[in-house]
Amino acid sequence: MGEAMSLTRPAGRIESWFGSREFFRLWIAQVFSATGDWLGLIATISLAARLSKGTEGTAIALVLATRIAPGFFLATAAGVIVDRFNRKRLLMACDVGRSVVLFSLPFVDSLLGLVIASFLLEIFTMLWSPAKEAIVPNIVPKEKLTTANSLNVAAAYGTFPVAAGIAALLAKMAQSFADEGWVDTWRLNEEGLAFYVDGVSFLLTALIIWTISFPIRSRDERGRSESGWDLGGAWRELREGWRFIAVNPIVRSVNIGLGVGIIGGGMLVPLGALYVDEMISGNDADFKLVLFALGIGMAIGVVTASLLQNKINRARAFPLVLVLAGGALLVVSSSPFLSVVVPMIGVVGFAAGPIYVLGFTLLHENVDDELRGRIFSALLVLVRFCMLFALAIAPLVSEGLDTLSNRWWDGDIEVFGLSILVPGVRLTLWLASTTIMGAGVLASWSLRAGTGAYLAAEPVPSAELVEELP
Repeated sequence: MGEAMSLTRPAGRIESWFGSREFFRLWIAQVFSATGDWLGLIATISLAARLSKGTEGTAIALVLATRIAPGFFLATAAGVIVDRFNRKRLLMACDVGRSVVLFSLPFVDSLLGLVIASFLLEIFTMLWSPAKEAIVPNIVPKEKLTTANSLNVAAAYGTFPVAAGIAALLAKMAQSFADEGWVDTWRLNEEGLAFYVDGVSFLLTALIIWTISFPIRSRDERGRSESGWDLGGAWRELREGWRFIAVNPIVRSVNIGLGVGIIGGGMLVPLGALYVDEMISGNDADFKLVLFALGIGMAIGVVTASLLQNKINRARAFPLVLVLAGGALLVVSSSPFLSVVVPMIGVVGFAAGPIYVLGFTLLHENVDDELRGRIFSALLVLVRFCMLFALAIAPLVSEGLDTLSNRWWDGDIEVFGLSILVPGVRLTLWLASTTIMGAGVLASWSLRAGTGAYLAAEPVPSAELVEELP
């Protein structure tokens, strides 16, 4: 097993906030990378709409499906690659590869070309993300891992408004010199400028990563023979990663909790506006207020998890925050009053924010370096699949339950003399909240049914469990 990098006690402001100067640089690289990802996604959607000529919705759906599909089939294999190669070189190669693809995108004039480019970008991203996650525990002290994951959340999702603002600024710039002849030659239209800036952002990311000192793993630690690739060994490592997920109670609990919880939480995305419209006021401003409360709650939750990182048992807290999020969502979906919905949706956010942070921190703490790439690849594809499933099924379930509610109860039921409206959107959100609470119960059961690590002060080493695998 590769040894973690020797880390000194925090001596300065950067160390006290980020854990180490190496992670601070990696975090800056992630800020550039995440901003580039969002900017590229915005430009890709815009280009797909322009190339589709009347079938914009279908074209955008096809391009987005291309960004999602590779993970379902190749994510686990990508995890083996992450565990076998030098991760620093892999991160840099992925950033340079994404940059090359993005510099070519302004000259793409067909939907097929855009689909191929999107596929390549997703392959590089699919390798970059687990490689980055696998490195974090080697450059961050254990007591700072929760803070590190909180910062990763901020970098991943807080950069979206920044990318949107950059996209708007570039659109204005493109309009200002639209009549110049050299604009067509270099494709400096709205999408072209965005792709060029995006490509530069990934080159900057590669440059930053080049300056970081990562622990060097030996050839044996990376599972490679002297002659290079051993395909039989790669297949065994693939099975080893999946089996480890099944036998390690911490890893199994995080996968169950995040996967099932995201199915429930993802339903809120397409149904939130509909619920406010049908059950509260129909006022768009009220929905924005609900979104604001959710965002504030998530921010407070993430900060709280960071402040209490050394005072809480993360294995105990993880299922509890799932149950809290589901319970709060149940109250939200049961109330027609904005005065109740706004603070309770804030509680949903307060609980939902730490779910990701605690889950990833548990994996960082309980998975050894040689398995980390495979474990995070599996988790990331699971999260993606569950979110896509929730987004797709929620509107269908809502419509189906609405039809049944009208047929069986005329859209409302009486409880203790009170008439309660039960449209499909409310019933679906009740189902979603129950699913999230069920995820917490399943995660807790998985921990208690495991090896006793739930109550142990020290995690069960990955190597010891792997040795017991058939």
